Amino acid sequence: MLHAEHISKIFPTRRGPVQALDDVDLKIDKGEFLVFRGASGSGKTTLLMILGAMQHPTKGKVFAGDVDMYALGPADRARFRAENIGFVFQMFHLVPYLTVLENVMLALKNGSRETTGEEALQLLERLHLADRLDHKPADLSTGQRQRAAIARALITQPKVILADEPTGNLDPENAADVMAYLHEFHQNGGTVIVVTHTAVADQYADRIIHLSNGRLEYR
Repeated sequence: MLHAEHISKIFPTRRGPVQALDDVDLKIDKGEFLVFRGASGSGKTTLLMILGAMQHPTKGKVFAGDVDMYALGPADRARFRAENIGFVFQMFHLVPYLTVLENVMLALKNGSRETTGEEALQLLERLHLADRLDHKPADLSTGQRQRAAIARALITQPKVILADEPTGNLDPENAADVMAYLHEFHQNGGTVIVVTHTAVADQYADRIIHLSNGRLEYR
């Protein structure tokens, strides 16, 4: 489903270039639950962003099926991303001046899929946010913000969910809830890729790949 070929990423800094990824080759199957583990600075978030068509690699190619994602122009790549990939981040990235419902519906802006407000309401009810529809992110608990972010990722019915430290700011109970939602998406045929520096997702994983200094380590 996703295939990264000889991916390298170099960031320019004042002290010289920093190599975040070094000649990474990776195939991810449809319906796989994959976990990237590694310390801070290992390159795991950079790899996730590149796999999600969010950050252009310095070298290499990324294919989603037959689509060379970085051969697409910016508008087509944004549309492809909106229609195929859902994102869940540690810091949530909810728009602060929009309500929960508006944040969820915003995810549909760049894609071709249309949905009704009723579908969004049903999703938010399933995620126990039916009584928070008109609340702004600042009025939500940390766990509620992450559930709103998950609803935003799910509303587009993506093929893949990419989750970057999705439980990093959560207490154990809310962390377990988040992993349960990702597991449910996976059980229904979706592909899940989780970046983490802990073992929180290990029990759900089909594969665990460690990163160190921008390279994959198979243990």
